[in-house]
Amino acid sequence: MKKVKSNRPSNPGAIGSTQRQLKVKVKTTHKRSTSSNNWLARHLNDPYVAAAKDAGYRSRAAFKLIEIDDKYHFLKPGQIVLDLGAAPGGWSQIAAQRTKADNAATSKPGQVVAIDYLQFDPIAGVEILQLDFMDETAPDKLKARLRTPQADVVLSDMAAPTTGHTRTDHLRIMGLAEAAIAFACEVLKPGGAFLSKVFQGGTENDLLRLLKQHFAVVRHIKPPSSRAESAELYVLATGFRGPPAA
Repeated sequence: MKKVKSNRPSNPGAIGSTQRQLKVKVKTTHKRSTSSNNWLARHLNDPYVAAAKDAGYRSRAAFKLIEIDDKYHFLKPGQIVLDLGAAPGGWSQIAAQRTKADNAATSKPGQVVAIDYLQFDPIAGVEILQLDFMDETAPDKLKARLRTPQADVVLSDMAAPTTGHTRTDHLRIMGLAEAAIAFACEVLKPGGAFLSKVFQGGTENDLLRLLKQHFAVVRHIKPPSSRAESAELYVLATGFRGPPAA
């Protein structure tokens, strides 16, 4: 019998290869719009979705952090990491694994503190704070969870609920990124790193200028697992210079 090839990889490194997946057809229904049907079809036929399920990751977004860190190596054992907008927990899982926060037996376990206004299931090695990051009490509550006064890495995959208006949605996501940068500059150790989701749309250059004031190296990144048609980008800033002098 002739074998049928599937693009579900046996390991994460195989994702993005030329393998082809058997297409899942989505039944149309009057209860879903055309755009919803199209999104569902893309989701069901996405090899990263299948690979995340196989690997036990909370979301396909885990591969974005894996790919970025595999290239730039900013997550290390023993580090303290803050994950902003963490639900459903894909990035927190990877951060806990790479900092050894999920391994109490190691001589130098890391610490991962995650925040989101959405509730999500516990993750080994991750302390979860259910609270909107934009709540005025959130920064102090996050800092109170840290075992040292400063963190090594701040991650932000935050996204505001979409309105359907492209310009408005872009400004909202960039506003979250700016808030995350301000917080990172308060809490990071000198030499620390910041990774955030942004969107192409014009104002991301303003964020780059802001980051370059505080970090030695700033990069725009489009990881392979980020859909080609998406305006989504990530900005990685490393070598935090420390808080500005009073």
